[in-house]
Amino acid sequence: KVQLQSPDAAVQRGTRRTLVRVLEAVLRLAHPVIPFITEDLWQTVAPLAGRTGDSIMLAPYPQAQPGRIDAAADAQVAFLKSLVGACRNLRGEMNVSPALRIPLLAMADPKQLAGLLPYITALAKLSDVTVVSSLPEADAPVAVIGDIRLMLKIEIDKAAERERLQKEITRIEGEIARVNGKLANANFVERAPPQVVAQEKERLAGFTTTLANLKPQLTKLE
Repeated sequence: KVQLQSPDAAVQRGTRRTLVRVLEAVLRLAHPVIPFITEDLWQTVAPLAGRTGDSIMLAPYPQAQPGRIDAAADAQVAFLKSLVGACRNLRGEMNVSPALRIPLLAMADPKQLAGLLPYITALAKLSDVTVVSSLPEADAPVAVIGDIRLMLKIEIDKAAERERLQKEITRIEGEIARVNGKLANANFVERAPPQVVAQEKERLAGFTTTLANLKPQLTKLE
């Protein structure tokens, strides 16, 4: 997305070419599973990717190339995903509209974020990202990714935020009580399918984690 919006026409062309070539390979890869749609799409995509042939059925099946795996690139993308996910979680915690672009403060070594800021800005829908040596004292949640700290730079209505957090905490506590009630019921645990019991335990763990994250935020505002 970032490259396609680049003012550099060469970057846009290169990105489109990569997308088309990857799509063409994916169509060949998926052809045994969804043959009709892949054939139809391939007839349009193949010429754009520089591949010729009468049918995708006659095209060579993609072969794995382990030697071309880039572990460093994989790690960088995983790191980027964790940063974007953290920013999105912050937006959700602060109930920020998806349409609103707001600034982000990142306490990190600039080298850690080198080359990633345009992607974080675009994918997390931020107005800009400022790398700082320390975060300001503010009543706002902070996301932690390793030794990196992230904070949305936004003014919050403390009273409204306290009310929102309290309502959410009350809701989560109610969910925890309901799940605990189910798991404490011997009839439910013994008669329900194992996957259902496991699902309830997973829900309980998720609610417990969410509650552990929300309570410190409320304490901070009080």
